[in-house]
Amino acid sequence: MSFRKLTGDEMNRLSPELSDNSPRHPVYLMLHNIRSMWNVGSMFRTADAAGVEKMIITGYTATPPRREIEKTALGAQECVKWEYSADPVEAVGRLKAEGVRICGLEIAERSRPYTAATMADFPLCLIVGNEVQGIDDELLAHCDEVFEIPQYGTKHSLNVAVAAGIALFELVRVVRGGM
Repeated sequence: MSFRKLTGDEMNRLSPELSDNSPRHPVYLMLHNIRSMWNVGSMFRTADAAGVEKMIITGYTATPPRREIEKTALGAQECVKWEYSADPVEAVGRLKAEGVRICGLEIAERSRPYTAATMADFPLCLIVGNEVQGIDDELLAHCDEVFEIPQYGTKHSLNVAVAAGIALFELVRVVRGGM
């Protein structure tokens, strides 16, 4: 058996114009105090691939347009709905008022495996934090839930963009299984 890569046309890709009105999964991704613009761009690309509702960028995280973001986003920054809010707690308050559950992605007390999400958790906002410090305690205190990716190595650390991708696609799997 042999395999052949599909062409762009065969993948049925949406144009950026059509993606504006396409259905999204009930998942928001909040980036708080992300230092690396390459990580930001990577998370734009992953958010597009996962079909998230919106990205919320907070704190000192850089926003488009920036060459470093565009280098890894490969145009996804034009397709993913996003907003900037300097204060993450204020953004969390708005989301909670809309009925969105706030879930940190962090190794924390009483966290549960990221694979334990159920349809009852949606809509939800997944918060990822600083590459070194993670989600600060003040923001973590506003979370309804904390998900954790099990770590089996010595560092107990994943790149923030990699961790976001792992968790986002698990959340999408849960949503799509419940559709």
